[in-house]
Amino acid sequence: MRWPPWSSSNSSEDESIHATEKKKEKKKNAAISWNNSLNAIDWAHYTEPRNLTAVALLTATTLALVHLWRSRLRRIPGAGSIQPNFFRKRSLFGTVTSVGDGDGFRLFHTPGGRLTGWGWIPGRKVPEKRDDLRDRTISVRLAGIDAPEMAHFGRPAQPYSNEAYNWLRDYISGRRVRAYIYKRDQYDRVVATVYVRRGLLRRDVGLQMLKHGLATVYEAKSGAEFGVLENKYRSAEWWAKKRRKGMWGSKSALESPREYKTRVGKEEAGKT
Repeated sequence: MRWPPWSSSNSSEDESIHATEKKKEKKKNAAISWNNSLNAIDWAHYTEPRNLTAVALLTATTLALVHLWRSRLRRIPGAGSIQPNFFRKRSLFGTVTSVGDGDGFRLFHTPGGRLTGWGWIPGRKVPEKRDDLRDRTISVRLAGIDAPEMAHFGRPAQPYSNEAYNWLRDYISGRRVRAYIYKRDQYDRVVATVYVRRGLLRRDVGLQMLKHGLATVYEAKSGAEFGVLENKYRSAEWWAKKRRKGMWGSKSALESPREYKTRVGKEEAGKT
């Protein structure tokens, strides 16, 4: 007996048919394949010129930023990390952390300088403690000059070696410099022409040492590096000699750094 008595005789049948149709629809939707879903996407939207242009610009910008970082803004921790194609094409900007002798020092590379946050953004400051600087600096050898040799490896110091060392230390220690690099030498030092700002002027450090009579022009038979500055350096040395600047004012016979190294090398070879 139907309940309630006044209900239609087809009511329960209609509900049953409706439920069956819903089940069939669900099965149909579940049976749609992945390929059919892809085919249903309107790919024409993604191939419109304005959308392709936006994607191309974004890709080009990303690649340009990566190249900029790798070539200009990546910090170089040591001479061994410098890529061969950097020499004679790139310069290194950084802070002098220590001076080792009259023609060499150590540089903490700070690419981009203050423009990229060095010195004022937390985490981008030059370490001050010796332990914090270990394996994080580049050894730099001033190109084109030879300062008097300091005492090392049991060898005696040359006259004016301390004067050259003290002058260089006072001139560049703790200062920001730019080094135009030429090569890496046998001692894993970067040979470079180095500039430092003194007041409003940018000074060539090696040239200033020659003018003060605290270095000679580098006279090795091979491996000398001057860039395009050899004539300028030789003129500065001649000027210092004429005015008896620094070592050139000595009353005793002067032995140049090259002559000193040659003599000491022969003496040590004779002992073996």
